[in-house]
Amino acid sequence: MKKEININGTIVGDSHPPYIIAEMSANHNGSMDRAFETIKAAAECGVNAIKMQTYTADTMTIDCDKEDFMIRGGLWDGYKLYDLYKWAETPYEWHKNIFEYAKNVGITLFSTPFDESAVDLLEDLNTPAYKIASFELLDIPLIKYVAKTKKPLIISTGMANYEEISDAVDAVLSEGNEELILLHCVSSYPAPAEKYNLQRIKLLKKRFGCLIGLSDHSMVSTTSVASIALGASVIEKHFTLSREDKGPDCEFSLEPKEFKDLCAETKTTWKALNAEGDTNESIQSQSKDLRRSIYFIKDKSAGETINVNDIKRIRPGKGLAPKFIEEIIGLKLKYDVKRGDPTNWDLFYK
Repeated sequence: MKKEININGTIVGDSHPPYIIAEMSANHNGSMDRAFETIKAAAECGVNAIKMQTYTADTMTIDCDKEDFMIRGGLWDGYKLYDLYKWAETPYEWHKNIFEYAKNVGITLFSTPFDESAVDLLEDLNTPAYKIASFELLDIPLIKYVAKTKKPLIISTGMANYEEISDAVDAVLSEGNEELILLHCVSSYPAPAEKYNLQRIKLLKKRFGCLIGLSDHSMVSTTSVASIALGASVIEKHFTLSREDKGPDCEFSLEPKEFKDLCAETKTTWKALNAEGDTNESIQSQSKDLRRSIYFIKDKSAGETINVNDIKRIRPGKGLAPKFIEEIIGLKLKYDVKRGDPTNWDLFYK
């Protein structure tokens, strides 16, 4: 499995800053102009990519009033599946314009397909990567169809056990595609941060040997920031211009100011975890001068012997280290010294 993956010119991997994806999903609220505004705002937040979803109500389900097709509980309680997806869909005829707009803005855009027709559309638009939603992790035929493109593939693992994840991973590998990223995910909307069990990131990495990230449905940035410390290379989070829009996904999406903070905080966390030693040396050099060292606290003449009252361990740190004080006592001076001079070995006969 590849340890580094190139998505549209940006390298994703543990030795690179976290790859931040803003999920637009249905937060265009049925307006292509709103989709454009959302893409531009996400780019200004500092994300690496923005993601959409490619489906129609008819590719997701059937228009049926039976109880099986009704949502009970949660954010979309009372909706018929068909009606929810009809409300949330991004029309196929918008896709070309949206991809072109993202290119003009200078932001990477890719999508989550929900059936083979969506993959075909996205291939025609030369999408640089694909995402498989948690709910589609069991759709092995779809995963294989996407994997055949040989493009980077990101799979969310919400609700899935290890056997189900293994089936999905095997499906990708069976098509000769090793450009795989798994996202730890809690499929609740929104998801309480305290229920995220972020330690699973380490378990997924150990078990599957691929890059791991986080699909974060919590309403805070803390979850995403903490995931970086546990090895997440990718963060995906829903993005909206305003939760007041009351669109299908708005209530569990971050607004621009929040998302900008998330981008900054996750990348700062990554830098803090990966700071190199020479960088530490350079930024601490001034502080090192304020450590204690041994100084003369009396004027002394050449030939005199140093006694305990002639020297002291004080700040700053320009003299010999405090550990040498016992060695200095009893030595004779080669040269005159003044009160406030730092000690050094060249001043003494040995």
